Amino acid sequence: MNLSLKTVLIVGSAPDALCVADWDTSFFAHHVVINNAWQISTAWDCLIYPEDFPEDRHPTPAQCLGKQLITAQAFVPQQNRYGGFVFAGGTMAFTAGYWALGALQPDVIAFVGCDMVYEQLAGQSTHFYGQGVADPLRQDVTLQSLEAKSVRLMALARQQGCAVVNLSAKPTSRLLFPRVGLQALEAITRGGAPLNDLALDPQAVACALEAELQLGYMVPSGRYWEAAHTFDKNKLQAIDNLWLAATASLVSA
Repeated sequence: MNLSLKTVLIVGSAPDALCVADWDTSFFAHHVVINNAWQISTAWDCLIYPEDFPEDRHPTPAQCLGKQLITAQAFVPQQNRYGGFVFAGGTMAFTAGYWALGALQPDVIAFVGCDMVYEQLAGQSTHFYGQGVADPLRQDVTLQSLEAKSVRLMALARQQGCAVVNLSAKPTSRLLFPRVGLQALEAITRGGAPLNDLALDPQAVACALEAELQLGYMVPSGRYWEAAHTFDKNKLQAIDNLWLAATASLVSA
């Protein structure tokens, strides 16, 4: 196929993720879906979900033929390689990003359906699989700034030579990744166009990582909520601010 970059697609469960059903995703090296997003298209090859993902929402064994199911047994060790859940942010979009970064070793990770902006109609969420829950907006000490967590993922990916982009066409997003269209990304993947990346201040990135190291909030099991009472909310917020300071060109959504 004459592809020069290894590009991974990560699909969340936001309403706009349905656009993937109409996409030609053949230029992606991997098509990773989160939770219910396997229902959108049969093109996926990796499904990642947490321990509490209801069994009645799992694909059938026949639907999983030739595909890979990514559970905590696989994604917790990868997450821990990148500093653990407390600093990365305890929601599956970021977990999927770090798992892909570690396990798939891509050149580009592209998100869609992961903007974490929740619109409701007549008291009901508009998710394709039924009534959804705004999980990333829950009261969680690791999710005080979704924007900061997205900058962190982008920075750690960049240290590995990987760019992170957002394919969403939604007007707002909590992810601060650069936006790119599907056709433009295919051209980039095939080596026919450059990727316009965002500048990050390496000194600010180093300061944020050092602050994490000094704070040392690591829960090897991945069950960080069992130790949440030991975490200092203000210190974690200060680290979020360091990540946001890593780039002057980004503005929180």
